[in-house]
Amino acid sequence: MKFRVSRRTRRLTIGTVVVLAIVGFNGPALYSVASEKYHDYKINQPEYKAEKGHWEIVDIPEKFRINTIHAALLNTGKVLLVAGSGNDAKNFAAKSFRSVLWDPVKNSFKNIPTPNDLFCSGHNQLPDGKLLVAGGTQRYETLEGDVQRAGGLMIVYNENPDKAKTLPAGTEFTGRKNGMTFVSKDPIVVPRAKKKVDPATGEAKVTSNLSRVYVEAVKKGRKYQTGAQDQYRVGGLRGQEKQDIYGIAQKLSFDKKDFQGIRDAYEFDPVAERYIKVDPMHEARWYPTQLTLQDGKVLSVSGLDDIGQVVPGKNEIYDPDTKKWSFLPRKRFFPTYPGLHLVGENKVFFSGTNAGYGPANRGRVPGLWNLETNRFQKIPGMSDPDVLETSMSVPLPPTQSRKFMVQGGGGVGESPKSTNKTRIVDLKEDQPRFTDGPDLYDAVRYPSSVVLPDDTVLTTNGSKQYRGKSDSNVLKAALYDPAKNAYDEAAEPLVGRNYHSGGLLLPDGRVMTFGSDSLFSDKANTKPGEFDQRIEIYTPPYLNKEGKDQPHLADLGAPRKTVDIGDPLSFRSDDAERIEKLRLVRPGSFTHVTNTEQSSVALKLTKGADGKLSTRIPDDPSLVTPGWWMVYAVDGDGIPSKARWVKVNVDAQAGTVTTTQQDP
Repeated sequence: MKFRVSRRTRRLTIGTVVVLAIVGFNGPALYSVASEKYHDYKINQPEYKAEKGHWEIVDIPEKFRINTIHAALLNTGKVLLVAGSGNDAKNFAAKSFRSVLWDPVKNSFKNIPTPNDLFCSGHNQLPDGKLLVAGGTQRYETLEGDVQRAGGLMIVYNENPDKAKTLPAGTEFTGRKNGMTFVSKDPIVVPRAKKKVDPATGEAKVTSNLSRVYVEAVKKGRKYQTGAQDQYRVGGLRGQEKQDIYGIAQKLSFDKKDFQGIRDAYEFDPVAERYIKVDPMHEARWYPTQLTLQDGKVLSVSGLDDIGQVVPGKNEIYDPDTKKWSFLPRKRFFPTYPGLHLVGENKVFFSGTNAGYGPANRGRVPGLWNLETNRFQKIPGMSDPDVLETSMSVPLPPTQSRKFMVQGGGGVGESPKSTNKTRIVDLKEDQPRFTDGPDLYDAVRYPSSVVLPDDTVLTTNGSKQYRGKSDSNVLKAALYDPAKNAYDEAAEPLVGRNYHSGGLLLPDGRVMTFGSDSLFSDKANTKPGEFDQRIEIYTPPYLNKEGKDQPHLADLGAPRKTVDIGDPLSFRSDDAERIEKLRLVRPGSFTHVTNTEQSSVALKLTKGADGKLSTRIPDDPSLVTPGWWMVYAVDGDGIPSKARWVKVNVDAQAGTVTTTQQDP
């Protein structure tokens, strides 16, 4: 039997032979170009988008490009991008601190005056819609070998029970034995001594009080370092103060100097679009975690302090009403940027995830922490427990399940270890225990996970090695379905992202990703890396279904509703027959593989006449913390509407945690 070959087929065959011949003569260069063009063609096909989603890069005018370290979605629908000095020591020295406000709908940008170096601060949503930003950078690290002046910790004592003393930056401390002079880098207040009178004898006992400050030698050179403890006279004092106030320091040397934190705190007002200074924290913090509690107050945990040491378990509570801070009365130590999640009244889950500093053998075991009693219940079963640094923890939707997943991670510090493990824990079990979930797309540090309104989780990017060393960025993404306990491959991102990257769900159902701070730019690790300032938008498969628009959702009554815990809530939809579920989603606030408040709460749905959709806010303030939330209506194909905003008031009956002004 003969087959007739059409003229078109003959032309295609001849063309293919010619192309192959050209490729053969010109080597892999043309093959690479052809492969790239085919890839671009494939990822832009409607069928591919409907199955795996689609990525595109945002056009950012040059004057608004910054090293985005932190990003938070505000209730105006805009995103606050925060760089501070952006991990750039030159910017820090020049006091060039940046924040940019981005409107994803209009793709418009606005530079925001930034009052301090908020690089590596903590941030979270407040009940009134403002964003609390606390901590940041007081000093950049100096590696051993680059240190030019001897320096270290000076403990300053005050034995006067009647008067505190303020010592300005530049105060001189001169050793009584070694005769060397060191200068303080920051101002400090040394509290007055503690005085206690014995009621039986009437005798008063005075105990000195203290403060700490980092000091450096006046002159450069190794001959100005010290090798032993000494007592130091404080310059500028007069009379009895010379005896009452003095310094004690151990070795002041040329060891590596770590980053140091600041105490400053600010609220960002999304309406006025500016930072407002509030009372500072008691402890300086760099790399802290902040978490909204059930009563709207904020827990601040860990961080490097004003001398570059991990805060030794002294945790604080911020009261948005008074704008003041107080301590938890008992200590609990965590490494920096610990992954914390509120799972009950004054009950916090620590997933074991963290991002950086702290000893390898302290404070890294996952568990449940009772803020009121300070009891900590360890949770066993974590696989690869030595590679939890730079892993990502995420509450599996809906949040009522109280199930959490920990994804990927690496070894402590600059360890080359990484893992593709996922670990899942159900906190509703009597004896919670981690079990392994499905493997992630690759072994990665710094994966970014975002909960979507269709009850799936998008996880994207990361690198196999510390800060993308050896060109190890992973250009992969996946969608996890908790109901199936399985991943589906998603479209590959266009931008590699590792350290200082993250992602946020936007009100229209898309996802933004930002940042990446590679240590090197080549496989041989010989060329310094550059911060990736691009923003990328992922449009999930649910927004790429051919012929299907997002379902309509509108307010019923006054827009931008304000409700109490347990209140009824209604909307209207022209597509009510399509709607199958409602989801209440907390706006994200992401930095350093940490998004502590990410949450998607299932709302019960009742359909009424004329497209009315009715529900009720759950009556658990630890599940629905006070502040602004987004409501999505989701149809039977998993397609979400654009979000409507709802403000949940502080519950007057919500429990609060006992605090103190005393240093624990």
